[in-house]
Amino acid sequence: MGMQSIGRPTSPFPSSVSGAETVSGSKGLLQHEDLIFEIGSPDKTGVDLPKPRGGKNRLGGVERQQQTGLPGLSEPEAVRHYMRLSQRNYAIDLGLFPLGSCTMKHNPRLNEKAARMPGFADIHPLQPQRTVQGALELIDELATWLKTLTGMPAVAMSPKAGAHGELCGMLAIRQALVARGDAETRKRVLVPASAHGTNPATAIQCGFVVDEIKADARGRVDMNDLRSKLETTEDVAGIMLTNPNTCGLFETDIKTIADLIHDAGGYFYCDGANFNAIVGRVRPGDLGVDAMHINLHKTFSTPHGGGGPGSGPTVLSDALAPYAPVPFVVKDDDGFRLVEETDGAADQAFGRMVAFHGQMGMFVRALTYMLSHGADGLKQVAEDAVLNANYIQARLKSVMKPAFEGYCMHEALFSDAFTADGIETIDIAKAMLDEGYHPMTMYFPLVVHGAMLIEPTETESKQELDRFCDTMTVIAERAAQGDQSLKGAPYLAPKKRLDETQAARKPVLKWTAPSPEAVAAE
Repeated sequence: MGMQSIGRPTSPFPSSVSGAETVSGSKGLLQHEDLIFEIGSPDKTGVDLPKPRGGKNRLGGVERQQQTGLPGLSEPEAVRHYMRLSQRNYAIDLGLFPLGSCTMKHNPRLNEKAARMPGFADIHPLQPQRTVQGALELIDELATWLKTLTGMPAVAMSPKAGAHGELCGMLAIRQALVARGDAETRKRVLVPASAHGTNPATAIQCGFVVDEIKADARGRVDMNDLRSKLETTEDVAGIMLTNPNTCGLFETDIKTIADLIHDAGGYFYCDGANFNAIVGRVRPGDLGVDAMHINLHKTFSTPHGGGGPGSGPTVLSDALAPYAPVPFVVKDDDGFRLVEETDGAADQAFGRMVAFHGQMGMFVRALTYMLSHGADGLKQVAEDAVLNANYIQARLKSVMKPAFEGYCMHEALFSDAFTADGIETIDIAKAMLDEGYHPMTMYFPLVVHGAMLIEPTETESKQELDRFCDTMTVIAERAAQGDQSLKGAPYLAPKKRLDETQAARKPVLKWTAPSPEAVAAE
């Protein structure tokens, strides 16, 4: 007999009991853990520190009058607490992360090793520039790669994230309008209905007025609606367009859109959030783009969100390059240096966005990724990302409903049209938790009812994609049949389904110790 039939593990609970509770609250190797305030106490500490001797009290009578109430733990308790919490985190190192439009890409450990090298990890932004020549050279080389890949002549490296890069691009557009004398009249920015919410928010923050463009039946910009918006052009400042767009589709009329905006006297801002779908294959500069931010944490693998700071360098066309913000790196006979003042070479800059230059750790990781792939490898990155997304769409279209006909780009978008009455998108998301998956992007973009946006990236194998699709097929079939057990999911997660309406309206943001009377009553 083989190993598959000998010593096969059995369930500790009767098969009729679903998700039975244990005495300890733990389930197998997933340990129960209370809040740190519940397991610690203010009078406990894992470190003994001697009272300070000597020195004059300089607090001026504002010294602390009572305990802070912070919990104290021994060293083993502290280690176990955070280890147990870490086991409840979903991460790209644990499994497929299907979030669409918020790419969670594998971050190679080579990147991490490079980012921790002396001279990158231990430098300070206020060091003399002659002592950080290697770091400045790295920034300059990364900028060269970004300009080459986008076909753009200039790049601002200082923006700290995607939305910050949007702000940079739109401020450059506003400064260009100021230089032309059009800033007071050209206030209207066209934004597609499917855009990220940061696009209209950024435009408004820069003093513009947003004019929404409808989507057509193909999920792309409605060209008739766009042309109607351009019947009056004197007030047009530009357009903010994502390409590939948030529906995971390439805007096939992109060149025409750029020409129409330029003919109207406006500028073309392209949201580069989805550049990972076309990197190495399409240069945005060739499409007529004037400004585009690049998410290093999406296209070039650097950690995203809670895993690390973002970085949003913004490439600029010839028309906007003079207005790029300071600081920026230049090279002369004395080596590399930062231009930090808005005079001389930067006399047309719109100003300064941040105190220092950018995210050094993200720059190192991104350039490491580029150099390890090479130009041909980056092209394959885009091709594999698109292939993986289309594979998921092809496998799931028989049980789920693709939002639009035809092939997608880097992410597959489905609607909830296949679900039975009473079953919602949120129920599918909760059922995925029981299967060990973080849900895909739900209810976005808003132009699709009950949207489910799946982006596998190029880093997933066919085996892992099949495992995910097999799981989604079963969940989708249950949803189509109206399986009411979906309404109670998740059953196996550390915490059961919350009342999300009450959690949003009446969040409990502060832990309060139970009163002695309540403890005594128990």
